[in-house]
Amino acid sequence: MTVVPPEAADLLTSEPLMAHLATCRGDRPHVAPVWYVYDSTDEVVELVTTGRKLANVRENPYVALSIQKDTGGHAEWTVTLLGTAEVVDDEAATREATRRINAKYDAREEAWSENRLVRVSVGTASYRTYE
Repeated sequence: MTVVPPEAADLLTSEPLMAHLATCRGDRPHVAPVWYVYDSTDEVVELVTTGRKLANVRENPYVALSIQKDTGGHAEWTVTLLGTAEVVDDEAATREATRRINAKYDAREEAWSENRLVRVSVGTASYRTYE
């Protein structure tokens, strides 16, 4: 069963936009911008991070991602994904994900080498386009 509608998948892969990752820190939300790649075949979002976001995911795997495109301060579309995150403590997998993400955002391949890979399995997805 497809969770992410094809139209939303197209939006998620259309250009290098920031996602806002919401994690839980105890009983309070924590939101931070992240770069990401979306794999429509497996309906998985990959990101690399460190610090508070990584610690939060290790403590509570339930996350949300919000991606929105604006032009001149006006929303064109938004996609919201809810899912379960997993920290992948594998150096090779982290390097490969970092390479894919940095290529998408035109960053140096070796940038942010201290990060760890987080894979989010999408459980639900919603999207909206604005006229």
